[in-house]
Order: sequence, then structure tokens, then C-alpha cells
Amino acid sequence: MGYFCTYVPEEILYAANILPVRILGGHEPPNLAAPHIFDMWCPFCRDCLSQGLSGKYDYLDGIMIAQSCLHMRQAFAAWEIHVPTPWKYYLCMPNAVRSPRAKPFLTGELVDFKKSVEEWIGLPITNKDLDKGIEIMNENRRLMKQVYEFRREDNPPITGTEAMTMVWASQLMDKREHNELLKRLVQELPSRKLDRNEGVRLMIVGSENDDRPFMEMVESIGATFVIDEHCTGSRYFWDEVIPGENRLSAIASRYCDRIPCPSKDWGPDDWNRKRFDHILKLAKEYLVEGAVLVQQKFCDPHETDIPSLTRHLESNGIPCYFLEFEVTVPVGQFRIRIEAFLEQIRAEELFV
Repeated sequence: MGYFCTYVPEEILYAANILPVRILGGHEPPNLAAPHIFDMWCPFCRDCLSQGLSGKYDYLDGIMIAQSCLHMRQAFAAWEIHVPTPWKYYLCMPNAVRSPRAKPFLTGELVDFKKSVEEWIGLPITNKDLDKGIEIMNENRRLMKQVYEFRREDNPPITGTEAMTMVWASQLMDKREHNELLKRLVQELPSRKLDRNEGVRLMIVGSENDDRPFMEMVESIGATFVIDEHCTGSRYFWDEVIPGENRLSAIASRYCDRIPCPSKDWGPDDWNRKRFDHILKLAKEYLVEGAVLVQQKFCDPHETDIPSLTRHLESNGIPCYFLEFEVTVPVGQFRIRIEAFLEQIRAEELFV
């Protein structure tokens, strides 16, 4: 099952013995998507659609999305029409996740989703199956958080690039296999020593980021990403499902209460962004010296969010640097800009 957004309840898919595979781009010119989606929409959604149109995901038996942003919704809609996929599902995930009506609403949507999956596979999904799916996902989240704990250390035994690849892999492979690899990693990290200096301790925040060359470039010029907050990083796995008698209600609570992305981080008080304080807390706990705020070009939710987030972090002593990403732009042009930001941080620390 290919899925477009991390609000998809993978617990139910694992309960049904379905393998969830996140749809990601290929960092290639999304030429095939041009007739089906606006050029001024985010390059990530266009890249994902282009990968589907090119046949990269022809092995999928199904495709689904949980409502997140309009750009990804359009990519899914075009995929439905133009990419032959046997089974398709749109899950109406509420945007106002902090509303008192969000959890009951999502629980009802999960009831319908579970029923549709049961009809597709021809088998019932029992409470025992749901318990299995919840535990698979929770164990994966728990183990990745254990790995992230090592990133707090002086000169961490795992780089930000490696940590991002770990999370990225968890979205593509069977989490039961991933869990076994994580257990080995947790045992090996205490004795692992990297032949490098950590340099400036950075945080990376923002849109979907699977740009390994960019991460490697930054970590090769005197810095380490010690923590992140994006959907191919900590935001994906930070919160577990708290088991309850009503399994679907428990799953719905997790997805409404999780650290939200900007498209859902609003509620009765629009100025009280939940994720802002969470990001600041992470920055302090991981002794961050600077934050790199990345945005996929034309990503409206993050574009609206970043000015306020910058003020929030900088007013609390965390210098920020903004970068706008485009999937086909080489990382070389970012090198001088990041070097200048690192020099700025070092210069300011000399006067503290």
C-alpha cells in the first residue's frame, strides 16, 4: 500500500498484513506531472506524482492518502486517474485536530476505513489484529526514540544524515524487520566512535526532507544535525498509540494528539502553535546552537509558519537560517550560505 502522508494510520494496515510504503520523490525533473498539477505547487508533490506516472510504483496493490495539504491531495487525485492501481482510498483526516470533535470524527472515519480494507482483503480485522498493528508501530517508534537519545551526547555516535536515513527506511520497509535492525543499532551505538568532530550543533526543521546530499554536505563542513523536526524525521514517530479498549479510538487519539504539521497546527487560539514549544524544547534538550529552517518551494503551510517560528526560536536564543528547497536544485549553491551561517554562530559564541 503506497501512502502520501504520515497521517495514514499504518496500525490498521499492519493489522491487515498490508505493507505500508511511503510515496517519495526521486529528486528528478517532474516533467511527467506538468499536465496534471500546477507548476507553482510544491515540487515534492509534483515529484511524487511524476514517479508514479513513470512506473516506479507499479508494484503497489493500493494507494491512499490521509488529508493533509491541498498539494498532496491533488497529487493523489491525479494518481487515481492516471496511474493504474487496483485499490484506492481517501481518508478524511480532520484539519482542526485540536477541536473536541476531531477525535470522534476520526474514529468514525477509521471505522469506515477498516471496513473498506476488510472488504478488499476478504478477511475481518479483529481486536487481536489491531493490537498487533499497534504494537508493531509503537515498538518502531520507541526504538527510534532510543536511537535519537544518543544524538544528545557530545560528539554523537550517529550523524544527522544517518538518523534521517533510518527514519526514511522505516517508511519504506517492513517495520518488523526494521525493528530488529534498530535493536542491533541500539546495542552498538554506545561503543561506536565516529572519526569526525561534531562542530556546530544544528537542528533542521520544516517540510518533508529526504535530501541526503544536502545533509551530507552540511555535516562535511563543520556541523552535525543533532535533532530534526519534519515528517521524515522525529515528527513521524515521536508519539505512540496509548492502548485502550476501543482500538480505533486509541489510534484516532494518537493521530490527533501527535506533534502536528503546520497544515493542522491551529485551533481555538490560532497564535498558540503546539509545535513551536515542542521545537524549542527539542532545541534546548539537544543543546542546539542553530536551526536550519527548510521549506519545499511553494509549500504554503510551512511558508506561513516559518516567520513566526523564526521569531519564536530567535527570541529564545536559537539563531535561524532559512532555505527554500527545489528537488532538482544542486546542493552546491547552499554550501556558501550554510558556511556563512556556521561562521555567524561561531562568532556570536566568542562574545558570550
